[in-house]
Amino acid sequence: MNVTLYQPDIAANLGAIMRLCAGFDIPLSVIEPCGFPLSEKALRRAAMDYEPPGGLQRITSWESYASKGRTVLLTTKGATPLSDFVFQDEDTLLFGRESAGVPDEVHAASDARVIIPIAVNARSFNLATSVAITLFEALRQTKALP
Repeated sequence: MNVTLYQPDIAANLGAIMRLCAGFDIPLSVIEPCGFPLSEKALRRAAMDYEPPGGLQRITSWESYASKGRTVLLTTKGATPLSDFVFQDEDTLLFGRESAGVPDEVHAASDARVIIPIAVNARSFNLATSVAITLFEALRQTKALP
């Protein structure tokens, strides 16, 4: 299992997700470019002293992205509710930009498109919240919680 963020916009969300992945011992990748400078200093400030296993993996572009297992895209345009989806050990959980999600080519290339159920009048959850909800459920299902 690992988490990949597609061109995140907000450094504080990346920091929270780095701490989350460190706490669950899950690798984290970022597909660039980001909506903020992704410097070592900015990462230390955002994530404090937390680091996912192997550090933050940086992927230079969508074209250079490659997943070892299924790519499971979490999206407000998802076809399968999170509660109905069956996760596998080698899944990559892919999350889009806070401002715009992912482009159509990323949707098309994903092996599965999953939605987190939310109240009708709400648009979406915060990115870090979405990662926490999804990662916990995926680890619970695969019996990989620490």
